[in-house]
Amino acid sequence: MLPPLRPWGLNVRFVALAASAALLMLHGPTAPTRGTAAEPTRTANPSDAGAPRDWPMFGGTPSRNMVNLVEKGMPTEWETRRGEQRKNIKWVAKLGSRAYGGPTIAGGRIYVGTNNEAPRNERDTDKTRLNPATKKPTPIDKGILMCFDESTGNFLWQHVNDKLPSGMVNDWPREGVCSTPIVEGNRLWYVTNRCTVVCLDVDGFANGNQGFQDEKYKDPTDADVIWEFDMMRELSVYPHNMAACSPLIVGDIVFVVTANGVDEGHINIPSPQAPSFIALDKNTGKLLWQDNSPGKDIMHGQWSNPTYAVIGGVPQVIFPGGDGWLRAFEPKTGKLIWKFDANPKKAGRYQLGGKGERNDFIATPVLHDDKIYIGVGQDPEHYEGVGHLWCIDPKGKTGDISEEIVVKDNEDFTKRETAPNPNSGVVWHYGGPTTDPDAKREYHFGRTMSTCSIHDGLVYVAELAGYLHCLDAKTGQVYWEHDLKSAIWGSTLWVDGKVYIGTEDGDVFIFKHGKEKELITKIEMEEPIRSTPVAVNGVLYIMTEIHLYAIQEKKE
Repeated sequence: MLPPLRPWGLNVRFVALAASAALLMLHGPTAPTRGTAAEPTRTANPSDAGAPRDWPMFGGTPSRNMVNLVEKGMPTEWETRRGEQRKNIKWVAKLGSRAYGGPTIAGGRIYVGTNNEAPRNERDTDKTRLNPATKKPTPIDKGILMCFDESTGNFLWQHVNDKLPSGMVNDWPREGVCSTPIVEGNRLWYVTNRCTVVCLDVDGFANGNQGFQDEKYKDPTDADVIWEFDMMRELSVYPHNMAACSPLIVGDIVFVVTANGVDEGHINIPSPQAPSFIALDKNTGKLLWQDNSPGKDIMHGQWSNPTYAVIGGVPQVIFPGGDGWLRAFEPKTGKLIWKFDANPKKAGRYQLGGKGERNDFIATPVLHDDKIYIGVGQDPEHYEGVGHLWCIDPKGKTGDISEEIVVKDNEDFTKRETAPNPNSGVVWHYGGPTTDPDAKREYHFGRTMSTCSIHDGLVYVAELAGYLHCLDAKTGQVYWEHDLKSAIWGSTLWVDGKVYIGTEDGDVFIFKHGKEKELITKIEMEEPIRSTPVAVNGVLYIMTEIHLYAIQEKKE
C-alpha cells in the first residue's frame, strides 16, 4: 500500500542551510534564476558561431524539435572498429549494457543515462560472485547517470541509484536510467529509475558538498545532490516498469511526466488519483502544482516528455498523457488551456498485448511555426501496429480541440456515433488503416517512439517498424519513405543539410535533406542504437547501447 499524499513543504529531501548567504558569496547562486515562467532561458544554438555550443536537454530546446541549425561539416564517413581501420573517431567512452538517456552536452561536459554493467566503483559490485570469463566481481544492478569530459571523453563522476525494492513492476531490471537530463548553468535535473526528480551540481564534489548533505554515496566520483523529490513517497505515484521523463525547465519551474501507470496485471491502476504531470520549483524542489487528468483512463504507463510553446502569445506547457490525450496548461498555475485526443474516436478500446488501434505516447510533442506535431505509439514490447501522426494548431483555442466529438457513445468504441468538432485544431492527419490492395501493409503509418525533426517545410519522422517518412509540414503530403529494415527507438536529427537516424541493428542512415529521397550512406556500427544522434561543436555523438562515440571529420 502506498503512503497518502503529503502537504506541500514536506515533500523534498534538501537542506535549507542557515548559512546560505555565505555560500552565495563563495560559490554564487545555487541555480540559475534567469527568465520567468513564461520565458525560458536561451539554452541551445547561440547565434555566435565562435562560442561553444550546447545541447542541454532532450531535443536541444524547449520546443523539442530535433533540428540543429548551427553545426556544419558533420561527418558522413566513420569506422568504429579498433585498429588501423578506425576512422574519424575522436574518442569512445564505455557505458553499461543499456543506454537510453541522452546524451546531454553542456558546459564542456556530457551526461548519459545507463546501467551499472560497466561499474566505475568496486563498491557497486558483488565481490562474492565472480564473472567466470573475467574473474571480476559481478556488477550490482543500479541506475547510473555518467558525466564525461566533452573534449577527451574522460569519466568525471556518476550518480548511482539503487533499484527499487518493489522490483520489476516499478523498476525493470538492468534498464538503468532512461531519462535525458536537462542542464542550466551549474545545475542538472533528471528523473531517476527510483521515480525521483533530482537536482545535481554539475561539478560533482569537486567544489564541495552543496545542498543536501546526506548522500548515500560520497566518494570523489559520486554526484553531489542538491535536492531530491520522491514521487512515489510524496504523491503515491505508481510507475509502471520505469520512470523515464526528460524534464523541461521554463523560468524557475521544472515540469515532469510522473510515469504513473498500471500494476503487474496490466489492468488495475493502483493509484488513479496520483498526478501524471507535476511542476516543481527548480531551485528547491517544492511542489508547485499537480494534475491527474488521465486518471483511471491510463492505458499502460506514461513515458513521454513535456514541451513548452508560446502560441498566439499564450505560454503553455504541453503534456502527453497515458490516456492518449495531449493537454496544454498554464505554466504557473496548471490551469488547463486545451486538450486533444490523438486517437480517432472509433479506434476501439485499448487492448492488452499490443493489439488494436488505440495508443498512447512514447514520442514527444514538437513545436514548429505555432503548430504541434506528434505521433502515437506504445511500449516497444507491444510490437508494431496502427499509428497516427498529427499536426494541430491550437492558436486561439480552448477546451477540446480534437478532430471529432462523440455524439452517442457505445461500449464498443468502433460503433460510436461521431461528428466533426467545430472547435477542432487539426491541420492534418497521417495514418490509420488502409484497404488499398497494393499497399505494403494494412496501415499508412505505424506506431512510433520517435520525435519529429521539422525544417524548411519538411517533417522527418520514423516508426518503430523501421520506416522513415518525409512529409510536407503544412499539408501532410507524403514525399517519400524508406524501409530501414530494423526497429527504430530513437529519433531523426536534422543537421548540416542531412538527416541522421540510428537503428536497432546498429546502422546509421544518412539522408540528404529534400523532397526527393537521396540516401547518402549507411554506416554499420557494432551495437544496437536506441537513442538519437546529437551534434555539438563540430562533433557528432552516436550513443549505442554500450558506447558513446564522438565522431569528427579529421582535416588534412
